[in-house]
Amino acid sequence: MKKYVIGLDYGSDSVRAVMIDAQNGAELASEVFWYPRWKAQKFCKPAINQFRQHPLDHIEGLEHTISSVMEQSGVSPETVKGICIDTTGSSPMPVTKDGTALACVKGFEENPNAMMVLWKDHTAVKEANEINELARNWGGVDYTMFEGGIYSSEWFWAKILHVAREDKEVIDAAHTWMEHCDFITYLLADEKDLKAFKRSRCAAGHKAMWHESWGGLPDKEFLSKLDPYLASLRDDLYEETFTSNEIAGHLNEEWADKLGLTTNTVIAVGTFDAHAGAVGAKVDHHALVRVMGTSTCDIMVSSNEAVGDRTVKGICGQVDGSVIPGMVGLEAGQSAFGDVLAWFKSVLQWPIDNLVLNSKVLSEVQKEELKAEVESKFIRALAEQAEGIPLSESVPVALDWVNGRRTPDANQELKSAISGISLGTKAPHIFKSLVNAICFGAKMIVDRFEEEGVKIETVIGIGGVARKSPFIMQTLANVLNMPIKVAESDQAPALGAAIYAAVASGIYENVIEASKVMGSDFEAEYFPQSSQVEVYAKLLEEYKQLGSFVEEQTNKNK
Repeated sequence: MKKYVIGLDYGSDSVRAVMIDAQNGAELASEVFWYPRWKAQKFCKPAINQFRQHPLDHIEGLEHTISSVMEQSGVSPETVKGICIDTTGSSPMPVTKDGTALACVKGFEENPNAMMVLWKDHTAVKEANEINELARNWGGVDYTMFEGGIYSSEWFWAKILHVAREDKEVIDAAHTWMEHCDFITYLLADEKDLKAFKRSRCAAGHKAMWHESWGGLPDKEFLSKLDPYLASLRDDLYEETFTSNEIAGHLNEEWADKLGLTTNTVIAVGTFDAHAGAVGAKVDHHALVRVMGTSTCDIMVSSNEAVGDRTVKGICGQVDGSVIPGMVGLEAGQSAFGDVLAWFKSVLQWPIDNLVLNSKVLSEVQKEELKAEVESKFIRALAEQAEGIPLSESVPVALDWVNGRRTPDANQELKSAISGISLGTKAPHIFKSLVNAICFGAKMIVDRFEEEGVKIETVIGIGGVARKSPFIMQTLANVLNMPIKVAESDQAPALGAAIYAAVASGIYENVIEASKVMGSDFEAEYFPQSSQVEVYAKLLEEYKQLGSFVEEQTNKNK
């Protein structure tokens, strides 16, 4: 009998499902669902870095995508052996005692504080600073030591603390909080005891200061010094965590009926998208996997023996089993990557959106045609002209911190800057400076890993940017001065989730074995161009100088 598995990948803008043949990794069907409330930018206030998502976007997407791949593939429900969910993170949400998302409870449907606090929400900068101050000075364990030594406003405890101080009604109504990957897994599984439910090791270790050396989550004494609510919440969270090769439960009857599946289908423990993506891209020793989308997550694996007792400073955590069980997963990343270019596009497109498309001269059909043409050609035309600018021609120097800095040394209070603009500076020059900036940000991450003794021999790119922009990928190879492979799969995180599902359902013995068979091949490889490597090295120094100046001024103004 054929055996199939489903990977469900929740991104910032959409969720996609893939149906995978577990015997060879072939993709039988895929489906994408764009979040309607998020697309309308409901519950978001970019001016204050508030980005919330309604769980109904995710629940509706779950039903639509899996039902669709079942219909497209035509496979028998009995042959679908497992499902695994990966999501963005840290993206926690409050839930009631029966596991219902609070935003789905009457009276909270329109309250942003009752919704999922998306990874890119930076409303908790003040709270993150308090956590860091306490961790360094309270006299006990530094609970940030395995998370790079700096706790981020993008993460679990800071976000909950911010909501607790802002909205007592939400806190009083919430029984506990769940990461997005845990919530969707819980929704599907037949295990409904919240306390016993298997939470993600990946989410807890990288974002919630969970570590087995101190018995799990930070102790109540530490949390109470931040806020009594956090100490009381700890009792309603979890002690143990689990890797995604393990079974969280089986598909419950309600969702088996909705999706056209059976209750024999295994539901694996949830995980984060980048970590699943690394598995989908066949991550191995000394390889850095860059999941390149709106932001980046950079993932590596290492043996416990190689890491030893060493803690890598300024990254987003080192967690045993967060990528491959039995190995230490190391995470870093940039808070904005594709978002840097999307921001510039939105700035340039303002006259089109507000003047041309509001014109009474053009018909509605003409407006739609113009909008579609601009959408399809905008970035491509900029990239083509930017690529044609010789390195000898002056371009501005820019920073990639439009959404703060994640790694190295998280600081979400930092802002971007551009210097060196003249009357000769045109849109392609600025675009090129922004491409340089996101590549220089990547170089800073690679340098930090190597400074800390973590060797990198090759880079693997996955995601839309990696597959669609040769200009960015060649620039990145030149800046890093190392080859970059690009994974063939459009859906590497979903594929990685499917690999976890195959192991949890017993089709393969372990994740490494499964990824060798099911993981993505590579479609392209970019090599450094020796004539440009030295030039980019000099430009990198200008990036560092501008960054040092901006960071110094930011610290002075605190």
